[in-house]
Amino acid sequence: MPQHDFTKGSVRRQMISFAGPIMLTNLLQVSYQFIDSLWVGNLLGGNALGAITISSTIVVTLLAFILGINNATLTILSQQKGMNDKSGLKKYINAFVVLLATLSILVGLLGFIFSEQLLQLLHTPNEMLHEANLYLRINFLGILFIMGYNFIGTVLRALGDSQTPLKFVFVAVVLNGVLDPLFIEVFQWGIQGAAYATVLAQGFSFLLALIYTFHRRLVPFSIPTLPSREEVWLILKLGIPAGLQMMVIYAGITAILTVVNSFDGAVVAGFGASQRIDSLITIPAMALGTAVNSMAGQNIGANRWDRVRQIALYGAVYNVIIMLVIASVVYLFAEALTALFVKETDTVRFGTDYLKIIAFFYPFIGLNFILNGIVRAAGAMYQVLILNILSFWLLRYPLTFFCSHLIGQNGIALGMGISFIFSSIFAFSYFKWGGWRKKPLFAA
Repeated sequence: MPQHDFTKGSVRRQMISFAGPIMLTNLLQVSYQFIDSLWVGNLLGGNALGAITISSTIVVTLLAFILGINNATLTILSQQKGMNDKSGLKKYINAFVVLLATLSILVGLLGFIFSEQLLQLLHTPNEMLHEANLYLRINFLGILFIMGYNFIGTVLRALGDSQTPLKFVFVAVVLNGVLDPLFIEVFQWGIQGAAYATVLAQGFSFLLALIYTFHRRLVPFSIPTLPSREEVWLILKLGIPAGLQMMVIYAGITAILTVVNSFDGAVVAGFGASQRIDSLITIPAMALGTAVNSMAGQNIGANRWDRVRQIALYGAVYNVIIMLVIASVVYLFAEALTALFVKETDTVRFGTDYLKIIAFFYPFIGLNFILNGIVRAAGAMYQVLILNILSFWLLRYPLTFFCSHLIGQNGIALGMGISFIFSSIFAFSYFKWGGWRKKPLFAA
């Protein structure tokens, strides 16, 4: 599959062709979780579904920091690609492989050993503890697979290839969908079967990605060697704040849930259903954010700042158009969308009101993805971390808390929506007047 050189050619056409497969990849990853939950919930019941929900939350939270470091891959490798520095590209890929593999193995082993203590720390109900522990320990053993195929996909996108990672995710989703009922129902392995299905699907996809990229010579992998101090320092310099960004986001989402949980069960359930819809709605904006990160990174490496401005402009325009279209559909079909997940009248009513209120705020949250993606491409990770802290802790949580206490349950959506507007203003202000352009990552 050809890799894009984003330093030349039509920015407009490149963004469409590059972001499209990323959107499909993100959609498949959401469907992966949905299919997994569907099989477990229907074949093993509510307790098993609750057990994998709790266990998955722990895995994602502990992986947040490593995934954040992986996000630095886009910035460093895309700039190396733009600089046309083949030797530097190979060295940094090696450094990422060594660092991420070491961290993944360490987290996997510690998580396996202390899985039960982690579950008890979250006050996991006793009736779910045994199954949750089984599921969690198997997933910790497979963390290297999760990180492996995520890392290869990120490297390929940094090099301008968004189509090949789509194949690997598609294989994992299909294989997991086949193995889940086979292991759970036919082999009678219960919740362990669901865990094995997930790990094997990701492991097979990881091996396929390795073989495919080696055979096609898509990525300059080499036998791992100890990276230099300078390489490790740059990765950690970008990776640590990127990892903290992920942790700030997850902590912020948890804080919002404390506001939601102060209302009755109908609101909590309706909010949960709305968040599932939200996860689908924001896919285009997130995909555009990833696309502009890769595209801008290559052009920053090539010192093509005129094209960086074009990338920011087209990204913002595409985001507004796409998110307004989605917002209109959500507004018109809010009740039907909510009813896909829940049936109780009060729950559907809250979910419908929530979606109708927040729908037309979606373009603003999309602008955050675009502008932060451009800034992140220059390596301004600490600055994006500060913007995320402002977004979640100085805006979203306080505004949601205030509005919900002022006007009741509909204040949850209103407070979050208003925070999207202010977040985008802060992001645009830093993009326009901040110093993110002035500190090159690599010496000329």
